[in-house]
Amino acid sequence: MAVHHSLEVTDGRCDDDGSPPRTGTAWTCAAHIITAVIGSGVLSLAWSVAQLGWVAGPACMLCFAVVTYVSASLLSDCYRSQDAHKGPRNRSYMDAVRVYLGKKHTWACGSLQYLSLYGCGVAYTITTATSMRAILKANCYHARGHDAPCAYDGSYYMLMFGGMQLLLSFIPGFHDMAWLSVVAAIMSFSYAFIGLGLGLANTISNGVIKGSITGVPMKTPVAKVWRVSQAIGDIAFAYPYSLILLEIQDTLKSPPAENKTMKKASIISIMVTTFFYLCCGCFGYAAFGSDAPGNLLTGFGFYEPYWLIDFANACIILHLLGGYQVYSQPIYQFADRYFAERYPGSGFVNDFHTVKVPLLPPYRVNLLRVCFRTLYVASTTAVALFFPYFNEVLALLGALNFWPLAIYFPVEMYFIQRKVPRWSTRWVVLQGFSAVCLLVSAFALVGSIQGVISQKLG
Repeated sequence: MAVHHSLEVTDGRCDDDGSPPRTGTAWTCAAHIITAVIGSGVLSLAWSVAQLGWVAGPACMLCFAVVTYVSASLLSDCYRSQDAHKGPRNRSYMDAVRVYLGKKHTWACGSLQYLSLYGCGVAYTITTATSMRAILKANCYHARGHDAPCAYDGSYYMLMFGGMQLLLSFIPGFHDMAWLSVVAAIMSFSYAFIGLGLGLANTISNGVIKGSITGVPMKTPVAKVWRVSQAIGDIAFAYPYSLILLEIQDTLKSPPAENKTMKKASIISIMVTTFFYLCCGCFGYAAFGSDAPGNLLTGFGFYEPYWLIDFANACIILHLLGGYQVYSQPIYQFADRYFAERYPGSGFVNDFHTVKVPLLPPYRVNLLRVCFRTLYVASTTAVALFFPYFNEVLALLGALNFWPLAIYFPVEMYFIQRKVPRWSTRWVVLQGFSAVCLLVSAFALVGSIQGVISQKLG
């Protein structure tokens, strides 16, 4: 028995796989991507540029932009098997891996994918709580002075964010949340512009561009290496969206072929995000130099105008409310499909119950979704409470996600989809590309693990 979306309404028309007609365009697709990509990662980029310096910092961001587009292009070609126009659809990342690479790769991919998606939920919980506290701190510093003891416990705000996500988690799927992605994308533009504007204004008021070619000086070369690796991990976290690319591509209407629309949307979104990333990272470093905060809008390099800091952090909160859902929906949809196939006769799994709320239309509720999504949100909140380290957690997630999911699997699937001969020029170039990315990912992973352990041990 299939799991039906509780808000699904059709007029009898279907796509070639029997699903309701897809209506997504390049612009709604770009909105989904921007919602997913311009998230908490943008806030750490000034700190990352500060660790790398004026040459390596911007160059690293441009390299990751190119790598992300190559990865997205390879993966978008794998949405349909055999034929790009009429072949069977691979509606999720793991479906594609199963079709192209087989069962063993599917288990490895699924474990990494859902671990990374889960980790994004944890990171967004930490970031949102930090922004909530930043609003209170900005008001406190404005009223009582910059040296006032304005400290607030983040645990309460993580619990608040978890409660809000619990309500949003009952949105059935990507098809029903285009409006949330559009709102979240607008919020991401807003706080990115504010961070850019404040960094530029602070640089102008200083009358000098701070920073150096080599970045923040450290006491020992080993400490510098750890910082550089964490900075690379933070940038790696800020870019790739391979984990949810096929789920987003599955919302696109055709013709034109879905892979062409996805490539167009990828170019738009990567150009937009790279522009903001370079501006926020570079102007933040120019404004603060070696003192660049780990989180540009909550580290209190900026104190005034306090109301603008409040507004920027409110935008972050609204954006991450949507971003959390973009990364959680693939897990929710996998759970729905898995349990429906495993227990086709279970009323708990498959039945929907109508709930009537005053002043609202009737809503259909599935008990499995209520239980699973409640446990999921509660667990991400609990992990965030235990590891509330912004930069280190982002670096760990970026390093963990970057090579296997953004590079290795897309490259291997592309070889099979396009029937690329071994030792051909294209095969050698893409294998070399994968090997270089593996070395970068391993370097960032070691440094980020060291950073998390150092923070936890104090």
